[in-house]
Order: sequence, then C-alpha cells, then structure tokens
Amino acid sequence: MAKTNKKETLDKKNESKEENKKSFKITKQQKFVLGCLLVLFSIALLTAFISFYVNGQWQTDQSAVDHLGDRGEVVQNWLGKFGAYLADLIVYRGFGLASFLFVRLFFLTGMFLALELSTKKLKNTWFWDIFAIIVVSVLFGFFATSAPELGGTIGYELNLFLQDYIGKTGTLLALLFGLIVYLIFKINLSPEKIQSYFDSTKKELKSELETLKPVAKEPESAYNLEEFAIEDESDPEIDNIHIKTVDSQFEINKEALKPTISHSSEIELNPILKPITPKQELPLVSPDEAFVIEKAEEEDIIEENLASRLVADFGLFDPTLDLSNYKFPTIDLLKEYSTGGITINQEELEENKNRIVDTLRNYKIEIAQIKATVGPSVTLYEIVPEAGIRISKIKSLEDDIALSLSALGIRIIAPIPGKGTIGIEVPNKNPTMVSMKSVIGAAKFQEAEMELPIALGKTISNETFVVDLAKMPHLLMAGATGQGKSVGLNAVLTSLLYKKHPAEVKFVLVDPKKVELTLFNKIERHYLAKLPDTEDAIITDNAKVVNTLNSLCTEMDNRYSLLKDAMVRNIKEYNDKFKSRKLNPEAGHRFLPYIVLVVDEFADLIMTAGKEVEVPIARLAQLARAIGIHLIIATQRPSVNVITGLIKANFPARIAFRVTSKIDSRTILDTQGADQLIGRGDLLYTNGNDVIRVQCAFIDTPEVEKITDFIGAQKAYATAYLLPEFVGEESGINLDIDISERDTLFREAAEIIVNAQQGSASLLQRKLKLGYNRAGRLIDQLEAAGIVGPFEGSKARSVNILDLSALDQFFNNEQN
Repeated sequence: MAKTNKKETLDKKNESKEENKKSFKITKQQKFVLGCLLVLFSIALLTAFISFYVNGQWQTDQSAVDHLGDRGEVVQNWLGKFGAYLADLIVYRGFGLASFLFVRLFFLTGMFLALELSTKKLKNTWFWDIFAIIVVSVLFGFFATSAPELGGTIGYELNLFLQDYIGKTGTLLALLFGLIVYLIFKINLSPEKIQSYFDSTKKELKSELETLKPVAKEPESAYNLEEFAIEDESDPEIDNIHIKTVDSQFEINKEALKPTISHSSEIELNPILKPITPKQELPLVSPDEAFVIEKAEEEDIIEENLASRLVADFGLFDPTLDLSNYKFPTIDLLKEYSTGGITINQEELEENKNRIVDTLRNYKIEIAQIKATVGPSVTLYEIVPEAGIRISKIKSLEDDIALSLSALGIRIIAPIPGKGTIGIEVPNKNPTMVSMKSVIGAAKFQEAEMELPIALGKTISNETFVVDLAKMPHLLMAGATGQGKSVGLNAVLTSLLYKKHPAEVKFVLVDPKKVELTLFNKIERHYLAKLPDTEDAIITDNAKVVNTLNSLCTEMDNRYSLLKDAMVRNIKEYNDKFKSRKLNPEAGHRFLPYIVLVVDEFADLIMTAGKEVEVPIARLAQLARAIGIHLIIATQRPSVNVITGLIKANFPARIAFRVTSKIDSRTILDTQGADQLIGRGDLLYTNGNDVIRVQCAFIDTPEVEKITDFIGAQKAYATAYLLPEFVGEESGINLDIDISERDTLFREAAEIIVNAQQGSASLLQRKLKLGYNRAGRLIDQLEAAGIVGPFEGSKARSVNILDLSALDQFFNNEQN
C-alpha cells in the first residue's frame, strides 16, 4: 500500500508539474509588454550610468545612497534616487565601466521579446557579454587601482584575489588569456584571418606600385625618335627628368628604371621603328564605355533549423497524445501470495550441508569452504574443494548427492561462471511462491531504463530478474506440459502492460488452444494488432497464421524503407528523429510502435503448416530486430523437428522449463540441466552465455482479467493496430480479363506500380487511399493485363513494364 501511495503521489506531482508548465506559458501580448519594459529599463540604466560619471556625481551622491528613505535627501543623478541607487549598486559596487554592457543586454532582450525573434542568438550574446563584463572589470581594477569607479568593487576585489594567488604577472596573463578567448570565440579571430589580412595588405602595396609604374614610364614612352635625334644627350632638362623619376618614384628598383638608350650615338634612323609600336590598340573597349560588373545576389541563410523551430513552437512529438489520459494499471490489481518473504529453515540448511560434506568425504573429497544462498524455491550451496581435487570427480557424484539428500532436482554447476566455486542447487522442502506483484513492484523493474522490460521472476539470490526483450531480440520458451509456459507468457505480457503505453507497443497473439490468451481480447483497441477485415485480433485459426506472418514480413519491409529514407539504422533512432520533427508525415513517415508476436503453441503450427510458418518466422527472426518486431515462441514439444536448427540459430534467448529428458534439455539450451528442474515455474534462462536459474513469477487468470478490465474500461483507439494486407494465392483465382470492367483507377494504379517497380496491394492502399478489397482487385486486374507478375508469397510481385513510356505504349496498343 505504501508503494502504491508513493506512485500515486508521484503521478500527482507529475500532473501538477505539467499543469504548472502549461499555466506558465507566456502569450504574445505578455511577451510584447515585457519586451517594451526591458527596453525602457535599458534606457533608464543608460541615463543613470551616464549621470553617474558626469561632473563627478558619484561622489556627491555617495552619501545620499544610504539614506534613500529620507525624502529630504537631494541627489544629483538624472534618474533621481532610483538612478543613484542603480548606479551605485551596478557600477560602483559592481563592475564599473563594464556595466554599460548591461544596457546592451537588456535592450537586446527586450527587442527579441517584443519582435518575437528566436532566443538562440540571445543566449550566446548574454554569455559572451557577461564574460566581457567580468574581464573588462578586472582589467580596469588591475590598471586603475586609484579610480575604483572605473573597475567597480567586484573588479577591484577579483583583481586583489587573483594577485594574492598568482601575482601581478599571473593576473595579467590571465586577463590576456580572457581577451584571447573572447577574440577567438566571439569575433572569430584565427591565424588564417591574420595571415589573410597581411596577404591583403601586401596585395594592396603591390597594386599601388603597379599603378605608379605607368606614371614613371610615361615620359620615356612619350619620346619619339625625332626628339632623341634632335636633342643632345647633355641636355640638362632630360637629365633632370630622369633624375626626378628615379629619385622620386622608383628608388626601390633602380636597375629596372635605367633608360634603354644611354648615348645618342646608339640611335639608328632606320625605317623599322620597333619601339614606336603602340600597345594602346590592344583594348577592344574604349575608355568612355562603362564597365559593368554584375554580382549575383546571395541566398538567404536560415540560421535556425526548421526542425528545431517546430520543436520550439510545438514541442517534441508525443505519440501518447491520442490517449493522453490513459492510466497504467495499478499494482493493487495483483495478488500478494507470500507475506513474509523467504523463510529460512536453519535446521534444513545445516542438515543438507552435513550430508553434502559427508557424501564428498566418503569419496575422499575434502572441502575447504562451503556457503549457502537461499532462494525462493532452491538453495545454492557454494563449495571450495581442497587443492588437487578435480572438478569432473565432483560432477560425477551428482546422483550420489541427490540420493543422500533425498531431493528431486539436484543440479551441480562446476564451476560457477565468474567465481572460483562449485555450485550445488538443492530444492527447498517448503518453496516460496514468487508473486507477480512483488516482481512488478520491485525497484529494479520500476526504474529499469529498457525499451521492452520483462520481469520474469526471482533468482536464487532472491533478486528480481529483469531482461530487455529489445536486446534479446527474440525469445524461445519450451518445456513439458504443465510446467509454467502459459504463466510465463502471461508474466511477459503483464510486464509490458505495466511499463509501456498503448502507442508504444502492439501485440500479435497466436493462440491455437483458443483459451489461454482470450482474456486479452478486452484490450484489442489498446494494445493488439490484426489484419484488416478480420473480426478477432487473437488468431486461433492456423490457416490465418500464415497470412499474419507474411503480413508482418510486409510490415518489416515497409519499415525498412522508412528507415532507409530517414537514414537511420534502428527503430529507436527513427522514433527519436520523428519526435524531434525531422521527418515529414506527408512523406509517409509515422511513429513506429514495437510489435511483439506471441505464439503460444508453436508445435501445432509446424504440424499443420510446416515450412509456410517456419520460413516467415525465420525471416522475421533474422531481419526484424532493427525495426522493432520481436518474437516470443512457446512450445510444449521440444523436439528437433519443431525447434529446428533454423529456429535455434535466430533465437539466442531461450527459456527452458522442466523437461523429461536430457535430450530435450540439449535441444532447447544446447546443454543439460532442464531435466533437473523441479517444475512449477522453475526455469533456466540463457542468452547465449551463462545459464541462470529463475523462479518464474506466478500470475493467475483472475489477476490477468482484472488488468485487462482496467485497461479495457478506458478510452481506446478507434480500431486495433492494422497490419498491411496480405493477398494470398487463393485471392487471385478469377482474374478480370475484360477491359471494359476494369476499375476507374486502373491506369493510375499502373503508373504507381511502374514508378515504384514493386507490385503490392498495400502500396496501392497507401498511395490511392483505398480499402483492402479494391486494392486486391486492382492487383488482380494488373496481373491479368500482364503489368505485374504472379503471387510470390511474402515477396512483392515483379513488375513487367520498366518505365512510364513503355506503359503509355502498352495502353496505346490496347486501344488500337
């Protein structure tokens, strides 16, 4: 009762938190008013801060700050006593000149709220501005120790604190480091930018030099041969020109600026005048024409991700929203069978210990240490033999120890995995029943962070045994008749009902016995999945099992297509991406619940259907793990023709209840031990490594009925979860051959099939939004026309037409 009250109080707290969150949502008008208030407050701060420094008012108002309650006290601050108090608190006792950044912060915050802009940039601005305020305040406190109003009290005290521990040099280095961090992360300063800045300055210098070169060469190029021939080389004007050009503009490269003609005697008056060849005729565009450079407009960059904006506006997608008022079944619905827990019989323990020691001593096996661990139905005696004793010798005495103890189900573990001991499991004379209530209410199950947690029961050490079905990923349960398989299935289903919402998990139940799982019919519209156009969700007819398994194969293929489009690898990543609103539902994406297929009697299916059942089950077991389809198969006949090698290879997680022979134990577990169990829910669990002995939790039929009544009385979905339709071989007998009787959507359906290159009724249902019967008729008509191939079991039909152009040719030929 205490645990139940705790859970109720937790639920109430969670509900109150959700109500508080809803009540604290700010409307647009409230945001606008708050934004305007912050903008006006920033202006008031600016006025108070400027007034604080003007004419030394901080000194005149210093004494008046402590007597603000006195109405006769006069202050010089432009904002009055309130401004004097703010300036003294934030500037003088705070951060000094750096406090002006608070004006910027409050102004930007107000504008962001008033204009309803994204607050992502605002958070970054607040962080770096506060960082700058601290650094600048300490910087002023370091250099302006005589003017406390510049660095403020905080900057001054932080400066003294740093100098006490790292000295002045260390403080200066710390300040420089803070400035470097601010420049790098806020202004994005980097070595590449510095290098590019120097490279740009070099290019500017070079361009200036290039612009100056033609000016210096112009007098030289303007000379013609006649001027050179007439003028004497000793003309002082020409020498002066050359001296000016060399001295004033080309001092950097004097060799390149030497005149090509040093003496007038070198001038030849031949008709071939190469130097006169003007290079001004090369440009095709006259200097008067305008040179237009078009610059493409840069595209708008959306800095905020669309998915994050949707999450910010609407929150994460909640798959449980359709049944938001759904309440999980309470623990009070389960019955408590044992009151005081495990009862330890000291006399029984001592008697069994003495008999074990005497039996081993009779065979000259000495024991160094022995320890007992009492479980609900079995006690484990751990022994440490003396040095030199072979383990195989103790293992061979299993029947002798059972004879001496007069007990059924003695099991020797030699050695115990992970320990240096040998275990002898001895059943208790008065076993304790493990109730489902004690297992469900255990903290190990309630706090389990697993996708599909299952509470099977309790181990020998009386610990609640919880496993994750999603990690198994499939479970095989086998054992003799009446040893607890059906109770184990009910415990598995009950664990999932107590932990998962109807939107998160769906069950496909196959019950050839027709009586074991019928109670779960009450939760059909909550948790069960079925084929369309079927009355009962729980499958009791073996002929319908084949269609259901093939439908699950189609669902698996469809889910893998969705995972491929979403570029994720498993159902958890896909659902997380869908909840984050990164997948568009209009593109066919949807939230994918886990699907658990439960088969109560697998041997009966193998006898009636054979390979038609084994092949799709093996295919699901091999591929369906990543897309959230998990299988639980139970059988009372653990023979090799039922639990075949193909089944065992894909079911690493196995549960073995008591069997009659060691051969059956090896068939289930690949090892013996199940033949030594005591029955009544005593089981061995393995997942490919160690074998763990567990006492399965007991849940009776009235308890299951209470749970299903509690869930069934609540609001449910409109229908059960519908699986994809599967068109069997018998569905396509009478093919429609007459063209005039074709469906009106025949051509549109043919285009969809040819585009997808995949012929299936479920594809037409999704694309054309049709029912199962009409989509099946369209597939039959397409097959009769030769557009798609015949039925091929769980595979999609082949498409005989490659593209739309070939399809148009096909219809043209039909009309002709």
